[in-house]
Amino acid sequence: MIVNGLSAWVMHSRCGSPGGISQYPNVRDEVHLVTEEDLAVIYGAEDGGQVMIGRLASAEGIPVRVDLDKLVTRHSAVLGSTGAGKSTTVASLLRSIALGGGAEGSTNFPSARILLLDIHGEYGRALKSVSTVFRVNPSADEQPLHIPFWALDPVDLLSFLMGKLDDKPLSQILDRVLDYKTKLVNESSIAGLDVNSMTADSPVSFSLKKLWFELLEPEIKTWADQPRTIPALDEAGDAATLKAPRYRPHGAGATAPFINQIGVLGIRRPLDQMRSRLLDRQYDFLLHPGAWEPDLDGKSAKDLPALLEAWLGHDKTVTILDLSGIPSTVVARLIGAILKIIYEGLFWGREKSEGGISRPLLVVMEEAHRYLSKEADGPARSMVQRIVKEGRKFGIGAMVVSQRPSEVDETILSQCGTFIALRLSNSADRAKVQASLPDNLAGVVDSLPVLRVGEAIITGEAARLPIRCRITLPDENNRPNSEDPAVAKRWQGARLPENYERVAAAWRAQNPIWTTLRVLRTALTQEEVENMDRETVASSTVISIGYEPSSNTLEVEFRNGIYQYYNVPEPIYQQFMASDSKGKFLHAYIKPAYPCSRV
Repeated sequence: MIVNGLSAWVMHSRCGSPGGISQYPNVRDEVHLVTEEDLAVIYGAEDGGQVMIGRLASAEGIPVRVDLDKLVTRHSAVLGSTGAGKSTTVASLLRSIALGGGAEGSTNFPSARILLLDIHGEYGRALKSVSTVFRVNPSADEQPLHIPFWALDPVDLLSFLMGKLDDKPLSQILDRVLDYKTKLVNESSIAGLDVNSMTADSPVSFSLKKLWFELLEPEIKTWADQPRTIPALDEAGDAATLKAPRYRPHGAGATAPFINQIGVLGIRRPLDQMRSRLLDRQYDFLLHPGAWEPDLDGKSAKDLPALLEAWLGHDKTVTILDLSGIPSTVVARLIGAILKIIYEGLFWGREKSEGGISRPLLVVMEEAHRYLSKEADGPARSMVQRIVKEGRKFGIGAMVVSQRPSEVDETILSQCGTFIALRLSNSADRAKVQASLPDNLAGVVDSLPVLRVGEAIITGEAARLPIRCRITLPDENNRPNSEDPAVAKRWQGARLPENYERVAAAWRAQNPIWTTLRVLRTALTQEEVENMDRETVASSTVISIGYEPSSNTLEVEFRNGIYQYYNVPEPIYQQFMASDSKGKFLHAYIKPAYPCSRV
């Protein structure tokens, strides 16, 4: 009997059956070299449920595809050292899913739904045409990112606002929060809520300002009489503006005013910290979340349905939550809150057309080692553990992206059915990947240190066989903002004008694209626009460029319209015109630094 195990696999593949070898070869059976035709059948066959991710490293004429069903429902991990090409791989894969093999505006997967947690703000440009971007400091084509505090776990929220609390005050504060929520439900019509089964964790809005004010008053209150019936109040204060009431200082011994003894929790310092948090502008996206911020009665202009629709119901395939403008101290806490909102919504809505079963969701988590480490003890890690264990049944898949797999929680990594491993030089990281693979695949880890940039080994359920693949690079204007600076080229170039006032202002504003408005010139008139000379340039994105030196106004014509950039120094314009890639220079040096408006 002559058995060729590979041909047996090929036969299965051509018949549409699952991969695998039906009969193993025996000793002295013939061995045949695999032909390119065989490789094309194994790796390049398309059945409608796959997307192309790259090309075979040993035969670049053969496309490599991954199974979408297995990639999403059985979870996946994209792992690689810094500079190995992780971000480009993720961008290429997501773009391939969004376009589904078609051109812009055409897709084989019109109902695809992907949520990307973008820690460094890398993907907005790369996925611009297929995504909606939510950002703390949004540009003109982005949406503001709001994460309502009342959707967080209340214990975790109070820990962030007030620090660690003893059990007694914590319990009483949670009871007060529940009272606020119950009162709102009794006074409003909120579908799906029963006051008899509500808890402090129920996603119902309430006022943090009112909570602070009512908790503070017993802590500072004094009385003008011994029976404590007349408050020694000098100024009432105002909860809406976080202005504390002012009482006369208590007297010594039996002298009025007298110290309050009713409702005191001993939390004066935590309440001071809470007020500081509420006044800190860098937390506005959370504590003052736009239309989702409640008034003192707990009522907000928008509620949970509007938030879910904003994140999951728009007309683009990818939702990018750009967390780059968020303080690192709260990133893990917020990711836990985001995942809880998404998971609970799709879990309880699983029988609806908006749920995960009818329209599955892929959650992509960049820089996962920062908030999913084995030492992390927070909501992010517990929610992702829940997703990788239970999400498959409810149409929620996870993609873990990390440069340090050795620091990612073992439970999470072990549940990933597909690994896209780029170059990994650290032995501890390679060992972690090896431990997560089946025994018969552990040998592929040996080649990880010698992979080229943008080259990956794909193993697991979404791949027909372990494969060494060259990831398809997006075109230059659709790549993440993760490339290394061209040090030698920049140091060789002429020194650009510098203004450290705007550096300090951007730091204080916690916004890298902030500009001092007082130095800006107003937009040109329509007549000036029509009279400005623009030079046609060779570029895939820019049609023509004009410059008005007297006002330092740069004008750029795109295919979708004309934009003016203000206060642009003439040397910047000259370098823009001389650059090899107009689109890349624009995104790197002009858009982040100078305000613009559409003409």
